[in-house]
Amino acid sequence: MDDRLELTVADLRRGATYPWLTSVVVPRPIAWVSSLSADGVRNLAPHSFFTVASAEPPIVSFTSVRTKDSLRNIRATGEFVVNLATRELAEQVNRTGTDFPPEVDELQLAGLTPAPSVLVAPPRVAESPVALECVFAGEHTFTEDGRGSTVVFGRVVHLSVSRRTIADDGLPDIHALHPAARLGRDQWSAIGEVFELARLPYEATGP
Repeated sequence: MDDRLELTVADLRRGATYPWLTSVVVPRPIAWVSSLSADGVRNLAPHSFFTVASAEPPIVSFTSVRTKDSLRNIRATGEFVVNLATRELAEQVNRTGTDFPPEVDELQLAGLTPAPSVLVAPPRVAESPVALECVFAGEHTFTEDGRGSTVVFGRVVHLSVSRRTIADDGLPDIHALHPAARLGRDQWSAIGEVFELARLPYEATGP
């Protein structure tokens, strides 16, 4: 029998589950969110609690751990862009994760190029091969004291994908995208082994 450590969340101090969750819910894709403040200041920040929340309508979600500039800007303007965080851009992604004051333009600071979006005001990151332009589709806040987390939902209204990443089947190739992902501690990862498993129809699962 495997020897296990048992942890009851109610017995832990506040925040103590965070390093455990980020060490076991891995790898996590990164939403590299560009937004604009109400005064037009650009913001760019990585959020590693990120996923597809709905296929139809197309909704993505990311979590703001505490109330950060991305969340404030989206609440004020109702728009944002999720840029793909690639392995090649990992240093810049990490740099934009610094807790800068709201008046700092992280794109400029990280030496990145803002590019116009098609349907929303916040810019894309030109160096990123994928941009998902989103409009605010709601949020869920788990605590009201500013120290908790808020899940932000965005309806995808436009996709911009570099043609160099498109495979013969018309969809992006994972090796060409070369996404970066977050692990626990200060660890990151890139694409390693990729394998395929076709989903089995019910008829194929019988004895």
